[in-house]
Amino acid sequence: MAGNKSTKPATDWERIEADYRAGVLSIREIAGNHGITDTAIRKRAKAHGWERDLAEKIRAKAESKVRSAEVRTQVRTEGAISDRELIEANAEVIANVRMAHRQDIGRARSLAMSLLAELESQTHHLDMVDQLRDLVVNSEDGIDAKLLTMFQAVTSLPGRTKTMKELADSLQKLVTLERDAYGLAEASKVELTGKNGEPIQQQVSHVDERTVSAVIDRLNAEF
Repeated sequence: MAGNKSTKPATDWERIEADYRAGVLSIREIAGNHGITDTAIRKRAKAHGWERDLAEKIRAKAESKVRSAEVRTQVRTEGAISDRELIEANAEVIANVRMAHRQDIGRARSLAMSLLAELESQTHHLDMVDQLRDLVVNSEDGIDAKLLTMFQAVTSLPGRTKTMKELADSLQKLVTLERDAYGLAEASKVELTGKNGEPIQQQVSHVDERTVSAVIDRLNAEF
C-alpha cells in the first residue's frame, strides 16, 4: 500500500531563487506558482542571502514619474497660456471700448467748446448783433414777428445766459466722463483724500461746480 501513496514533488528552489532574484514577480506570485507559502520563500532567502534585483522596477517607476511630471508640466503650461490668451482678449475688448469712449467724449467736448466760443464772440460783438436786429426789423417785406421772437430769444441776455448755463452743465459732465475714461477718477478716489476724509474726487467736483458758478456770475455781469 505504501507503494501506491502519492509523493509530493520536491520544491524547485533553484527556480524559485531565480524568480526571486529577477524581481519581476512578487513573492506571493512565486509562492503560488510553486505551491508553497511566501513565508517559506522569505525564510529561505534570508537564510541563503538572496537579494531581489529591483533595478528594472526602479527604472520603470522612475520613468513613470518622469512621464507624469512632464504631463503635469504640459497641462500647467497650456493652462497658463489659455489664461494669458483670455486676459489678452478681454483686455483688448475693454481697451477698444475705452478708446472709443475717449474719442466720443473728446468730440463732444470740442463741440461744446466751439459753441462756447460762438457765444463768446456773440457777446463781444453786440454791435453786430444790433445791426442784424435792425436788418430784421427794417426788412422791406415787413417785420416777421415769429423771426424777430426767435432772434431775440437767441441774442437777448436771458437767452445767452441760458445757453451759457447749459454749456457749463454739459462741460462739467463731459469733464467727469473724461476723467473716468482716462482713469483719473479712480486714481484720485483710491490714493487721495481731503482733510475732512472725503475722497478728493468729490472735493474736485465741488470745486468745479463753484468755478462754473463763478464763470456764470461773471458772464451775467458782463451781459
